[in-house]
Amino acid sequence: MQHSEQTAARYDIYARIHKAIRAMMSETLTAVGRCDWHDRDECAQTLAQVRDLADFCFAHLTHENQFLHPAMEARAPTTSMAVAHEHVEHEAAIKRLRTQAAAVEMLNGDARLAAGDALYRMLAAFVGENFLHMHDEETRHNAVLWATRSDAEIAGIEQALVRSLTPVENQQSMRWMIPALTHHERVALFAGMREHAPAPVFEGTLAMARGLLSAADWNKLDAALQLDVEVDAA
Repeated sequence: MQHSEQTAARYDIYARIHKAIRAMMSETLTAVGRCDWHDRDECAQTLAQVRDLADFCFAHLTHENQFLHPAMEARAPTTSMAVAHEHVEHEAAIKRLRTQAAAVEMLNGDARLAAGDALYRMLAAFVGENFLHMHDEETRHNAVLWATRSDAEIAGIEQALVRSLTPVENQQSMRWMIPALTHHERVALFAGMREHAPAPVFEGTLAMARGLLSAADWNKLDAALQLDVEVDAA
């Protein structure tokens, strides 16, 4: 089911976090594809990024299992079962990625190069499958949520999920989400944080954004939030 004009304005619980995941997946896949596996420092940095992605994906599907699927099942039984089954498959795929990353780390020379190429192909398949998986959630799952719950209820589910995040999970989410959002999405994110989050959390996340965004994007956010903290373009 595609987004229609009637549903386009509904609260999309998947939109922002899926942009973050797509950005992280794309950058990690590119990093693995270009990595010089004979360079130990570059190899270590790239494998660390793969492990971060694996951790992020595992945490994300766990949160969906805990918060979104029960909300769907409570009012539309069986509607989350297909994706829940895919989550089991994704958990197995995440374990395989971690195992392959460990193999690359342990090997040397041409053996490491071959293992790195295998990791790239494995990660490419994982990313492709997850892109399709997220599209299914954004269309079919959103349709169920919109048919059975109000926007306020959906936002409440998201708020409960966000409150459950560890500081590390929250920081990682923001690191990839902030640059991936449109200007208007970014303004809404920070306006909501300023209203509901503790001041140190808002200020810390804003400082992170300043380091992640281009000068142009930061100055647009600064103007929209009336922060009066402009930066010069490089």
